Amino acid sequence: MSLSSHLEDVGYPLVARQLEHPTVVGIGKGVLPEPVFRSWLEQDYLFLLDYVRVFSRLAWQAPAAHLGDLVDLAYATYHEELSLHRSLAGEFGADLEHAVKGAPCRAYTEFLLESAASYGDGLAALYPCMWGYSTLGSILAENMPTEPRYRQWVQTYADPAFAALTRRCGQMLDESDMDPARAESLFLEGMRHELAFWDVPD
Repeated sequence: MSLSSHLEDVGYPLVARQLEHPTVVGIGKGVLPEPVFRSWLEQDYLFLLDYVRVFSRLAWQAPAAHLGDLVDLAYATYHEELSLHRSLAGEFGADLEHAVKGAPCRAYTEFLLESAASYGDGLAALYPCMWGYSTLGSILAENMPTEPRYRQWVQTYADPAFAALTRRCGQMLDESDMDPARAESLFLEGMRHELAFWDVPD
């Protein structure tokens, strides 16, 4: 079994817990109160800005075979994923430019940016976000919400192109010299941050 497949196996129980979280349930059913999603959207926007920095920091360290992929991931996050957030911001009245990180966002981005000081560590730490959202998207898409804004959110993360980017992240992790035990420790820490991130600050 590859390292990424092993991490997915050990991480799936934490995805199951995310699927039971009220914020995720509300998105999946299309009934999440607007103020909750507005706050989540602002926090995720701030998170993704640092996620781009994580990809960029890893690209600086990457072997030649991975460099283009990491540049592509940074580009896709900045120009596609953040574009979704900017689009939804107008519909939910979110103030992306003046948002302030809550405790879960701050803890998660600090963890990622610190982990990215080492190439293998950074790949293991960021994989929960890519794989977790791809998995959530594919599961939620089985019963797509009818509310158009939440439907758009689910479609973004259920997109086969996003799944392809996720698989490439897993391949890069498999091709690294990452110690499996350390990778699992960082991956599970990232998964715990993923779960905590759904606790939207007021």
